[in-house]
Amino acid sequence: MANASAKRVASQNAETVKKLRLGMIISSALSLAFRLFFRRGSLSPKGFAFWIYVLSLIPSIFLSRYLERIGSPRHDPTTGTLISAGEDLSRPGIIEWCFDVVYITWSCQIGSGAFGLWFWSLYLIIPLYAIYKLWGSFLGPMFRGSAAAPEDAPPKENVSKRQEKLRKRSERGDPRVRVQQSAR
Repeated sequence: MANASAKRVASQNAETVKKLRLGMIISSALSLAFRLFFRRGSLSPKGFAFWIYVLSLIPSIFLSRYLERIGSPRHDPTTGTLISAGEDLSRPGIIEWCFDVVYITWSCQIGSGAFGLWFWSLYLIIPLYAIYKLWGSFLGPMFRGSAAAPEDAPPKENVSKRQEKLRKRSERGDPRVRVQQSAR
């Protein structure tokens, strides 16, 4: 059964890598076509628009290659059996953020070719989101201190639904519930 799961992940990853390569080709072609037809001056290496486009290719290509490398399945060269399915590219977390950066980069490349240099301001979403995540998980609680909850509120116990149900039964005197005394 585990082998079937690995094969499923491998096929999903292969499809994702294929779409990632296609997206890279389409975004580059559209960006260059828009620049050629609408913003011919942005193709000159003397301009700022050209260099920001070239610099944006770095994270796009780097992250695309990274995602391809970690998501590609490995097969045994002699027998052709699946050795490793690769990392699951549909998993949330860092992998998801890598895809977000790639997609935002592509949209900025295409948008700046069609609408102008101001479209690169959309790229500010990336550091703003990073600050938001850092604030919510690390910086915010650190600045607020450990007393984020009101001090006069009693601490809440983590009790599962089953434990809560058994406690209510024992309070009613249900004979199905046996109360155990702990030896201290």
